[in-house]
Amino acid sequence: MKILITGGTGFIGRQLCRLLTDQNHSVTVLSRDPVAGARIIGEKINFITSLDTLSSADYFDAIINLAGAPIFGGRWTEKRKRIIRDSRIQTTAKLIDFIKKSDQKPGVLISGSAIGYYGDQGDAVVDETAVGHDEFSHRLCRDWEAEAEKARQHGVRVCILRTGLVTGKAGGFLAPMILPFRLGLGGRLGSGKQWMSWIHIDDHIAMVRLLLEDSTLEGIFNATAPNPVTNQEFTKTLARLLRRPALLPVPAGLLRLLLGEMSDLLLGGQRVMPVRFQQAGFPFRYPRLDPALRQVILK
Repeated sequence: MKILITGGTGFIGRQLCRLLTDQNHSVTVLSRDPVAGARIIGEKINFITSLDTLSSADYFDAIINLAGAPIFGGRWTEKRKRIIRDSRIQTTAKLIDFIKKSDQKPGVLISGSAIGYYGDQGDAVVDETAVGHDEFSHRLCRDWEAEAEKARQHGVRVCILRTGLVTGKAGGFLAPMILPFRLGLGGRLGSGKQWMSWIHIDDHIAMVRLLLEDSTLEGIFNATAPNPVTNQEFTKTLARLLRRPALLPVPAGLLRLLLGEMSDLLLGGQRVMPVRFQQAGFPFRYPRLDPALRQVILK
């Protein structure tokens, strides 16, 4: 297959690119710096620096849209929120423009989103039909998804991946947490009762492959493991595997003071179930947290 990927040098994208090229797919990645991109994901990749360079004659069997500025990493100022939003929605809009003008349309658009779509759901069990709570992360994902859905107007199969917290080696949400925990400085966030819906990167990549290959699948999919945990359970599991105490909880008030609105991501949660992948018979390699964390930090 000929596949166009945005966000190909990110944590998920670079592992996906390596897998696809190993399987002899032709992969083209959007990157502002192809030299750096080649160092990150290999020289088998074709690079373009702008979607505007594509013509109506360019053809791809599939487009995988993973582009987006990091949502974690600092206080959400109005400027930062615009960057987060524009990096997702404007890139997706340009992909739709390319699809619209293409002489031959791609078979599928797999477009990223996040379980932030649901907002803080408390203890409710959430599947793909749930209504989102009105907050920044929900509005961001709602509008991002709406832009991707426009590809349907051009006869393209559309799959939306609402991704949870991705764990894996050399990246993901776990990476900045390991050092504090190794130093015995880890602890729950706030009450620790908020739910964390996570996914091992190997399963996430396998989900993308399934959506690429199975033309009967379309619509919204929760990319999460089937066993979400509370922040307190996650903290205890990580500390136990690292053989360190987890005695320093971070008060909710301090997180709100330091991070402002972004603290909602850490103090709120979603108990998300991947119902549509389960219905499709997806074989989870890491359905439970303990083996997933063991693979990341102990091997």
